[in-house]
Amino acid sequence: MSHRPRPESRAHYRRFSTITTRWMDNDLYGHVNNVQYYSFFDTAVNAYLIGAGALDIHGGAVIGLVVETHCNYFAPLAFPQDVEAGLRVAHVGSSSVRYEVGLFAPGQAQSAAAGHFVHVYVDRSTRKPVPLPAALLEALRVLGPGA
Repeated sequence: MSHRPRPESRAHYRRFSTITTRWMDNDLYGHVNNVQYYSFFDTAVNAYLIGAGALDIHGGAVIGLVVETHCNYFAPLAFPQDVEAGLRVAHVGSSSVRYEVGLFAPGQAQSAAAGHFVHVYVDRSTRKPVPLPAALLEALRVLGPGA
């Protein structure tokens, strides 16, 4: 029996941010092109981490590298609407985090898309995995279980 992915409700997410779509995000069919959804995931995760003081993209000793992404699409999004990105943490390992993101049209109860994004945190110079820093663990606690 196959499992068919379904949209999720806003209640499944801990934090929301608004992402403004751009003209160039639309494709020839008049909706946001599928590749942009991954950019929205990246923006939601990293904007939260930077805002929470958990990630210094310019000078931090530890950086997050994407090792896995996935997205299911349920309804179209299109410029010029905003996208409301819901964020939660599904799993925290010793050096990795699985973030789950739901993308919503403004005011909609169900996600237009939902997926995940896995970061492995590494030393900036050596690119070897490192334990999650305390500031990151504190920021993750707000987003869900396992942190």
